[in-house]
Amino acid sequence: MSKSYISKIVKEMPDSGIKDFFDVANTLDGALSLGVGEPDFITPEHVRNAAIASIEKGETKYTDNRGTVELREAAAEYLEKFNLHYDRADEILITMGASEGIDLALRTLVNPGDEVLVVEPCYVSYEPCVDLCGGVVVRLETTAANHFRLTAEELLAKITDKTKVLLISFPNNPTGAIMEKKDLEAVAKIVKEHDIFVISDEIYAELTYGKKHVSIASLPDMYERTLVLNGFSKAFAMTGWRLGIAAGPKDVIFHMNKIHQFTTMSAGTTSQYAALEALTAPVRDEEIDLMRKEYDTRRKIMVQGFIDMGLDVVVPEGAFYVFPSIQKTGMNSQEFCKRLLEEQKVAVIPGDAFGDCGDGYIRCSYAYSQEIIKACLEKIAVFVKSVLK
Repeated sequence: MSKSYISKIVKEMPDSGIKDFFDVANTLDGALSLGVGEPDFITPEHVRNAAIASIEKGETKYTDNRGTVELREAAAEYLEKFNLHYDRADEILITMGASEGIDLALRTLVNPGDEVLVVEPCYVSYEPCVDLCGGVVVRLETTAANHFRLTAEELLAKITDKTKVLLISFPNNPTGAIMEKKDLEAVAKIVKEHDIFVISDEIYAELTYGKKHVSIASLPDMYERTLVLNGFSKAFAMTGWRLGIAAGPKDVIFHMNKIHQFTTMSAGTTSQYAALEALTAPVRDEEIDLMRKEYDTRRKIMVQGFIDMGLDVVVPEGAFYVFPSIQKTGMNSQEFCKRLLEEQKVAVIPGDAFGDCGDGYIRCSYAYSQEIIKACLEKIAVFVKSVLK
């Protein structure tokens, strides 16, 4: 074949830095992993039973493109928990995971050449999704010195006359950082002054430790310029069901749904019935609390483990990741992770998979049992001791 038929954008797009390490780890006998950002909890039985019941009733046809009326209504009620007030008919869209929501939002808002401010370190899909819609990624690199929180000064320094969108994600993957109300208020002030639209990925909103999550959309005059993304994967242990919530101004949701209906038609019907049960069951908050408490215990075990090794750690206040610095070892993230996997058969994710400013760090998930976490920490400690000599 004399010419390539592959899109130049796609051809130049790097593969996921997370996937690369799992491909290697899966070929090693006896390898342990702290790499997956997926709850080890099983979807609650009553949620699984609701899905089974819907199939037995023959509820297997397409739903409304936006999601069933009942699920959108339940999603709107759920978001009230975070002081967010949306009309379920026109301001809620049920997506195939928060990941589809990110893609739809960017394609709806971004014209070719528009600049999108992306707060890093960040989830691996953000920058490729900006590239695919012709946007220009402008990186906002956060630091351990600020606990990986975005400051108004950092934001202001990157704004140009081409800035269109600010993409944030707090609680953050991979750092576990959160933004408190005062932090968000400072950012919101700049956003309003420069007429920027915000996409706020809040998939970890339920997973904060000691401080309640605050959404930037709940601040004065931010509703009309913010799209909130949430979903079921993390707090409800429903990763494989592929279901998310997009909530925002009517006009933005309307145009997101145009893309959604032409690309996916609607989210999976069976998953929607499961999600409706997850949101409306009387035990909803109790189940989330139980998972959160267990994650908190694991968080403390993991943080202390890295401290005991002599590594520097910013204590995460949300999500289920620890992002320790490995700079004392003199290795970059890729070298550290490759050697750890080869020498101790433990898979963790190099920090630079989440942006260049993540180099010198590793991401370790505590969405694993305490036993696996402790076993991995022991092996990592042996490795760190050997390289710090």
